Amino acid sequence: MKRTELENLFDFLKKGVSPVQAVKACEERLCKEGFLSLDYAKDFALEKNGKYYVKHHDTTLFAFTLGESWQEGKAPEIRIAAAHTDFPCLRIKPAADIGSNGYAQINIEVYGGAILNTWLDRPLSVAGRIALKGDNPFEPDVRVFVSEKNLLTIPNLAIHMNREVNKGIELNKQVDMLPILALRSEEEKETDYFLNFLAEELSVEKERILDFELTVYCREEPQYVGLYDEFISSPRLDNLTSCAALLSGMIDAKRQSGINMVVLFDHEEIGSRTKQGAGSILLHDMLLRILRAMGRETSAQADLYQSMLLSVDVAHGTHPNQAGKMDITNKPVLGRGFCIKEASAQSYATDCEAIAIVQQICDKKNIPYQKFVNRSDLPGGGTLGSIASSFLPVRTVDLGIPLLAMHSARELMGAVDQQSLKDLIEAYFSL
Repeated sequence: MKRTELENLFDFLKKGVSPVQAVKACEERLCKEGFLSLDYAKDFALEKNGKYYVKHHDTTLFAFTLGESWQEGKAPEIRIAAAHTDFPCLRIKPAADIGSNGYAQINIEVYGGAILNTWLDRPLSVAGRIALKGDNPFEPDVRVFVSEKNLLTIPNLAIHMNREVNKGIELNKQVDMLPILALRSEEEKETDYFLNFLAEELSVEKERILDFELTVYCREEPQYVGLYDEFISSPRLDNLTSCAALLSGMIDAKRQSGINMVVLFDHEEIGSRTKQGAGSILLHDMLLRILRAMGRETSAQADLYQSMLLSVDVAHGTHPNQAGKMDITNKPVLGRGFCIKEASAQSYATDCEAIAIVQQICDKKNIPYQKFVNRSDLPGGGTLGSIASSFLPVRTVDLGIPLLAMHSARELMGAVDQQSLKDLIEAYFSL
């Protein structure tokens, strides 16, 4: 039996505990749907009606379908939708083990714009990938790793020792955010608790572990909230909601011509300007490779401009206790559809022509949508859309479902909004 879109989302939120695991979960779903894996380092052999995916550094993924008419010599219309696999969190530093005052702790750094106090007093664990010594120095043994154990926690300081805590307190990222891993007697000289744990989990000698990219993730699962279960509270809604909707929309799309492409980039939360991010040549290069493999060698550069890009990332919903933080005429509310995001500063890479396309799709398919614009005196964040479209200057629209508590360890969304986003993506890839 086919799963509902919310069942797809819940499953993905549980599995996508780091960018590595998010891409792995996408890969598993694509394989079940008949998508074939391509090697980025080899020439692509493509066929009409083909379905393909490519992984890049384990944390970025391209998936695309080719219509049946692409061999007829006509320039293929290219429709792209992009999201990101990373989320604000904590990342573990090298030489992570710390022994102090009877506790074993680990050294971390903050990744992205996390709301720090929301990470306190929660069950946490680790996921990502670990590099081990290999037979060839240029081919280390890289293992994908996830622990489902409640491994870490960061306790608050009791109010008796911090009487001003309810007036607000600034947490020091190096001092206050170090998680506790275990109890340790003062007589113990061994401090490699975490490294020993990794070695045991991987069944290797500790000395084989060279380095790792490990995310500290919140172990709590998504839950329905509200009188009528109208909300979903979960870690990682930003931006796994978008990733899930993009995959579902492409899988269910019916377009018989052109190229449909989903791109899931890493590193959006730290600026995108990396080898896995939207600020690289990845998207432009991938499209050229596909077009050349389709026999469009001489026209590939021109074909690129038959493209349109949806940059899909979450938006801010109106907070009932802080409604004054929103624009005075654009106040999106959870449960009333996804948001089209606009900014004259082009932090959201939208223009009226591209927005008109999305609005007409929604009107044709009766898909609910809203508009989001920042207050004029309160600039918001950006998305990968403005960055990616600077490398591929085509019509672009920024959009996504509205959230409350964005960048918290647990965020809040309207349950019905996921379906509106998925329906838009499916229609975009079908019409």
